[in-house]
Amino acid sequence: MKKVAVLILLLITLTINAQEKKAVAKTLDSIQQLDEVIISTTAIFGNKYVAKNRTGSAYYLSPKELQKFSFTDVNRALRTVPGVSIYEEDGFGLRPNISLRGTSPERSSKITIMEDGILIAPAPYSASSAYYFPTIARMEAVEVLKGSSQVQYGPFTTGGAINMISSQIPTEFGGKIRASYGSFNSQQLHAKVGGGNNTFGYMVEYLNYGSDGFKTLPSGKDTGFDKNDVVAKFSVNLFPNASVKQSLEFKFQYSDEVGNETYLGLTEADFNANPFSRYASSNEDKMTTDHTQYAITHKADFSNNVRLTTTAYRNNFSRNWYKLNDITFNGDKQSIANILEAPNTLSDHFAIVNGSVNSGADAIGVKANNRAYYSQGIQSKFDYHWYNGDAFHDIEFGVRFHYDEEDRFQWVDQYSISNTGDLALTTAGIPGTDANRISSANAFASFITYRLKYNNWTFTPGLRYENISLKRQDYGKSDVDRTGVNLSERENNVDVFIPGIGTNYKFSNDFSIFGGIHKGFSPPGNQDGQKPEESINYELGTRFNFLGISGEVVGFFNDYSNLLGSDLAATGGTGSLDQFNAGEVNVNGLELLVNYNFAKANAALSLPLSFGYTYTNTEFQNSFGSSNDLWGTVTVGDELPYIPKHQFNVGFSLEHTKFELNFNGRFNGEFRTLAGSGAIADSERVDSNFIVDVSGKYYVTKNLNLTANIINLLDETYAVSRVPAGLRPGHPFGAYAGLEFRF
Repeated sequence: MKKVAVLILLLITLTINAQEKKAVAKTLDSIQQLDEVIISTTAIFGNKYVAKNRTGSAYYLSPKELQKFSFTDVNRALRTVPGVSIYEEDGFGLRPNISLRGTSPERSSKITIMEDGILIAPAPYSASSAYYFPTIARMEAVEVLKGSSQVQYGPFTTGGAINMISSQIPTEFGGKIRASYGSFNSQQLHAKVGGGNNTFGYMVEYLNYGSDGFKTLPSGKDTGFDKNDVVAKFSVNLFPNASVKQSLEFKFQYSDEVGNETYLGLTEADFNANPFSRYASSNEDKMTTDHTQYAITHKADFSNNVRLTTTAYRNNFSRNWYKLNDITFNGDKQSIANILEAPNTLSDHFAIVNGSVNSGADAIGVKANNRAYYSQGIQSKFDYHWYNGDAFHDIEFGVRFHYDEEDRFQWVDQYSISNTGDLALTTAGIPGTDANRISSANAFASFITYRLKYNNWTFTPGLRYENISLKRQDYGKSDVDRTGVNLSERENNVDVFIPGIGTNYKFSNDFSIFGGIHKGFSPPGNQDGQKPEESINYELGTRFNFLGISGEVVGFFNDYSNLLGSDLAATGGTGSLDQFNAGEVNVNGLELLVNYNFAKANAALSLPLSFGYTYTNTEFQNSFGSSNDLWGTVTVGDELPYIPKHQFNVGFSLEHTKFELNFNGRFNGEFRTLAGSGAIADSERVDSNFIVDVSGKYYVTKNLNLTANIINLLDETYAVSRVPAGLRPGHPFGAYAGLEFRF
């Protein structure tokens, strides 16, 4: 990313040579000015320096960090960030489950996810589960924001926000082509080209990646996927000679996926015997998706101190996850989650699942989870900063009008299975007879933040306002033409003020402390009168650089007055998406990040080491019963499921002008799969694991690189979850090699 590269280079230069102070800088030096420049309309921080000088906790995954491993799995990219908890599902990161500071991880539905500053979940207000996630392989940087200053980025303000920065328009002609191939017939092709001048700029990008998958079906059918991404950006500077600098940028993005993915996992016994097998009854399971985004951004720089940025956007997403849902034996229908939990009790049902018997007609229900989403809106942000003596002031004000909806039009096909593992369609379902409803949301959001820097102090108070109207129109399973004869409707309205304040005190350039308090908020469901999720969140931390050791330590405490859970099929529930009240919960923890370079300055070989650790403690403050399988029956003192207490990540690199070699190890502590306390029962535990990845590059010329990656170097066999239905394995050992050419 040219702008980031230029700014990082500028920072290095400024630390060596004193620069002439600009008139607006007055008493502050140039390095202090850097975090006051409006870097990009699409970025929150724009570089590591700004991230390290926020009054709240923040992390910037730079282009260099992402390029080390050429990640296609967002889980592997984010695991270097303290405070991030992830449980995997498919081994390739297609549909991640991300938690920030103990938020519910399922389908990343409790965090604000953005691409280039635009909400990117398919329907972030009305159906926030992220069945679409931007492809990390085409991103130039990733920003993770936690703490008090996140009130700018909603609607989810409890754990934090993730902003993914896509390929930027370069200032001069250039591009790259990268191709790789490896284990499980996995391949990747990534190409982009762009250029620009003072008037016009463009960038076009194509990415394809896929795999035959590392699981096996009795039929021999592959269990992998194939994904395509196309992005085009065009920018034009309007009225270049005018006093007010204006520009327009248009972005188009398209992606599709075909994946032979399933919700069906394995029983404990079968996982121990062959963790990479799949049962015959999942042979027809397939996910098909397509996604488009259109965005146009107008930027007006009235002066070096004043900018107005306005973006209109539209996201479309459709998907049909055709997947095994239930088994019927002698008139007794059971979900696959129930069967995998009790294969001995439901042995006749399980025999149909694994294909060891000849079933009757209509024994297997395969649901077409056919849904269409769209979200659209317009957002505008005004930024004005100025100096008054020794004080720096910055005001940001933003508004967003947003609409999104989820349209469910689902059906169930019935199959039989033979003891050879072959499935036969016995009854074709009628579209709309399983689910036939539209959920929607109208939302108005606004925020104002003020930043004051005076001497060594920085203060950032802020206030966010959300007004949300959530609706559902259910046409019923018998009205597939949607005449409205059986229409039932419900609506829920909420408006809320979300305050926050952060502060930072800089003792020196090498040591500072920061802290903050803010209100956490997540929108409720569309049930009439349901209350939103709310909490009060605190953090206190320090950033340091001592004897070459740099990093930060942050303690946090989230005090939930009303935690909401969601009934998701992805977590073993019914898939209704209805939210339920989990009451009061306390979440506290510690985040540690340390960086050190063992090599001396200007040495031919650089040896950087990074270490990140996260401790997360969760505790329910009240008891309740839940029919949702992610929670179970809850007693005071129980811990939240799917949140490990301990995680750490260690990365080490050897960097030379001719080559680089990178090692990354991740420890993910054990976690429980149902709420509980004390020792975790075997049937409710996912064991800890330590996974090592390796990457290398050899620079043949300044334009041509040879690349190599190894995933799971030690070939650890490990489980990643017990949902949606049964145990699921992580990615086994995989080796990949490629070429990268830049011009």
